[in-house]
Amino acid sequence: MGKYFGTDGFRGEANVNLRVDHAFKVGRFLGHYYSSGAHRAKIVIGKDTRRSSYMFEYALAAGITASGADAYLLHVTSTPSVAYVARTEDFDCGIMISASHNPFYDNGIKLIDDSGHKMSPEVEAKVEEYIDSPMDTIPLATRENVGRTVDYVIGRNRYLGYLISLATRSFKGMKVGLDCANGSAHQTAKSVFDALGAKTYVIGDEPDGTNINAGVGSTHIENLRNFVLENGLDVGFAFDGDADRCIAVDDVGDIVDGDRILYVCGKYLASKGELARNTVVTTVMSNLGLYKALEEEGLKSVKTDVGDKYVSECMVKEGYTLGGEQSGHIIFSKYATTGDGVLTALKVMEAMLESKKSLAELISGLTIYPQKLVNVPVADKNACMQDASVLEAAKKEEERLAGDGRVLLRKSGTEPLVRVMVEAGTDAICDEVAGRIVEAIHAAGY
Repeated sequence: MGKYFGTDGFRGEANVNLRVDHAFKVGRFLGHYYSSGAHRAKIVIGKDTRRSSYMFEYALAAGITASGADAYLLHVTSTPSVAYVARTEDFDCGIMISASHNPFYDNGIKLIDDSGHKMSPEVEAKVEEYIDSPMDTIPLATRENVGRTVDYVIGRNRYLGYLISLATRSFKGMKVGLDCANGSAHQTAKSVFDALGAKTYVIGDEPDGTNINAGVGSTHIENLRNFVLENGLDVGFAFDGDADRCIAVDDVGDIVDGDRILYVCGKYLASKGELARNTVVTTVMSNLGLYKALEEEGLKSVKTDVGDKYVSECMVKEGYTLGGEQSGHIIFSKYATTGDGVLTALKVMEAMLESKKSLAELISGLTIYPQKLVNVPVADKNACMQDASVLEAAKKEEERLAGDGRVLLRKSGTEPLVRVMVEAGTDAICDEVAGRIVEAIHAAGY
């Protein structure tokens, strides 16, 4: 990770550690970087509903056009829609303004290349170098060379049409709840489900600039759970601020997280011969129950580091077709290059309709193990993660679990923490095992 760009873009509190001048410089650099000779770069921009997203949109567009490139504005839209437009409509790159599931006062700048994937670290490093440069080495465009800003809502509409075209069956007769998190999904989700014939019930669709993710969306799933039960719905789907995540609720009120969605969709794709190498890509944080359930179905899995960026990289490199995270970032590589909450909801609906089963029935073969995660403050996380006594303690605890649980130690990427994760048959066992490992960390002097 760089100084500004992490695994999911340049994040920070608006006008504190992510400022307007940062956005202007990002636009300046990209507009210049992708223009050469007679080629005038085309860069597409989307944003979520945060109040500061409008400010950053105009700053990015100003930087792009000042460098002589053209900025195309999708306005309020989802991250996957920016990726779709960037890869299908001859753009040099795309930019999404969003801090995903974070509160409204945070924001972020996500860079997307012309193939719809996250920007390479090499280009991000060049952007960072320009941001910190004491000299502005990029010339300002003048006269007819100044770039244009183009209203490009049609790009978002094409993306919606693409999603609708992927459905294999009508949703007529299905009662579906949608929690749009007062974010990007309020512009997309209902339109897609209405077009496919579902009877839609929507919450979290009244953004005011400050209520994105506030008690709604995939990080507050209890809201949708209550909504599904109160209205007797067949299924509900909750999205996050930029609609690249999806968490579901079945008709009896059980929460269907990313692991459960991977199980349902993995089985479904395998039954159709569309699960490449019969393998599902997960992160190391996926639940042990998922791996056991996949194995029982004759399916395989691979693990990556935490972050949809790493899931995507693995899928691209190895040609896998399904991967994701517990948090609801699910990637269907045949149809999209990023996690896409609305697409995920469509594929879950497809699995339900094709099998003629409820979501509750589809997840019945998966038993999720209780999980305990403890964040341990340490003076030196790298030394702690290499300490023989700490590693030996974790190894002994996993051996005690005898295959009916697991232990995972990870260092935080941004904080002085070591994360201790334990999965076991009961919450009590998780607490005991995690407690002994934390004691070993403290005994080692960290």
